[in-house]
Amino acid sequence: MTNLPSREDKASDSTPYYTLAEGRPVADPTASTILRGTHGSLRGGLSLLEDTQLIETLAHFSRERIPERVVHAKAAGAWGEFEVTHDISDITSCDFLTGIGKKTPLLARVSTVAGEKGSADTARDIRGFAVKFFTEEGNQDFVMNDLPVFFIRDPIKFPSVNRSHKKHPQTNVPDWTMYWDYHNNNQEGTHAIMQVFGGRGVPATLRNVNAYGVHTYKLGKPEDGSFKYVKWHFKPDQGNKTLTQEEAVKLAGEDPDHHVRDMFNSIAAGNFPSWTMNIQVMDPADASRVPYDIFDDTKIWPHKDYPLRPIGKMTFNRNPSNFFQDIEQAAFSPSNMVPGIGPSADIMLQARMFSYPDAARYRVGPNYQQLPCNAARSKVYSPYQRDGPGRIDGNYGGDPDYVRSSFRKIKNIHPTDVSFNEWQGKVETYSSEVTDADFVQCRELWKLFKEEKNDEEFIHNVSGTLSQAVKLVQNKAIEVFNKVDTEIGDRIREKLEGVDLKDVDPNHLWVPQS
Repeated sequence: MTNLPSREDKASDSTPYYTLAEGRPVADPTASTILRGTHGSLRGGLSLLEDTQLIETLAHFSRERIPERVVHAKAAGAWGEFEVTHDISDITSCDFLTGIGKKTPLLARVSTVAGEKGSADTARDIRGFAVKFFTEEGNQDFVMNDLPVFFIRDPIKFPSVNRSHKKHPQTNVPDWTMYWDYHNNNQEGTHAIMQVFGGRGVPATLRNVNAYGVHTYKLGKPEDGSFKYVKWHFKPDQGNKTLTQEEAVKLAGEDPDHHVRDMFNSIAAGNFPSWTMNIQVMDPADASRVPYDIFDDTKIWPHKDYPLRPIGKMTFNRNPSNFFQDIEQAAFSPSNMVPGIGPSADIMLQARMFSYPDAARYRVGPNYQQLPCNAARSKVYSPYQRDGPGRIDGNYGGDPDYVRSSFRKIKNIHPTDVSFNEWQGKVETYSSEVTDADFVQCRELWKLFKEEKNDEEFIHNVSGTLSQAVKLVQNKAIEVFNKVDTEIGDRIREKLEGVDLKDVDPNHLWVPQS
């Protein structure tokens, strides 16, 4: 018999020996303990309950995937750093944003929205862009999109808009009839639809995407109660570059992981992508004067009225050492705000502040904040959140788990929230209505498309998907675009001429497409 090195001999070597999850050394990770058959030529066997290695290996394998994100499932991620380059101390005392040269570590995740983890990442879709800044006063998360506006402003519609972009509940394949039927009947999203099907609908790489906070936030000084309304804009220093529909489709077939691969390889080669963080700043007195609702995430603030003000530079400079550990388990939420930054009265933002951490508690577990990819680098003392699966931080030992204990005093500090507005109103059941105001900025965008010679690309992209929808939905979509400009409807109708699709009974939408 060959003399194998002992565990002690192996311990002195840099090569590790295999163990079970709780440390027991194992001689052969390929072996199973079985009752082996010896009857003639039969050489089968029966597994034994005592085979801890086999049971542990199989049981872990069945559980090694956490639930896939309902949206933003396909993503790339990276570690990085943010550095302040411009002074904005006149409007905020937010620590990580003040002091030129101040640096803050960060973790980022950039994703498609509708597709599953295995989908092609060059699909025409919004890109999510989430960043977690590990500041000295807790984690600051920005959970952004690559387009400046969103499809909805009523939070109750959030599941519906995302389902309409996914797979048909009967056929389990994406369905353009379903997609356009939703948007035809929820027309406040026309501005976002025009952005998605315009020239910026598919980025060339994830290094070339803009990132927008979309919502209105507050930026201020908790110590004196002053604040400004702001919108966040992260602009790629590599430039905003895009793909045509044909280029995107070709890549989807040849390399469905094109964007993820490009991001990883670029960072590995030392070609670190970077973005400039900017803000638009609005005085609270302007909020009621401008001709649009500043809390409506389907609207932009015109740059001519509220120009970009630079703050600093964000750089991705390190790939994840393990994608699952660093990126798949990462959890971002708009509710994570540090002193000096606060939410506005945008009800979509308010709803997301609940929904995102709730999703993380379901997917990763109630103690997801203890994982290295999520854990704050600053001091955390939160003894009123205790126990739960996966508690790994000591669980605050014997400290009281109830407020105002006589045996463990909590230091009083000055309020850290950005000033609250005073509100007068009434509680009511509310769903926003679509008015002509929802098409004003759409008309401006259409003019911009024509000025930049992107109008034909927009018509081509919209018509290519509408041609796969039933005629009832095609006609309704043309009606909607006519509210922007009748030229759009006419040109789409012309593109669709000759497309042979049977009509559909309006009382029965789910007709298999030919």
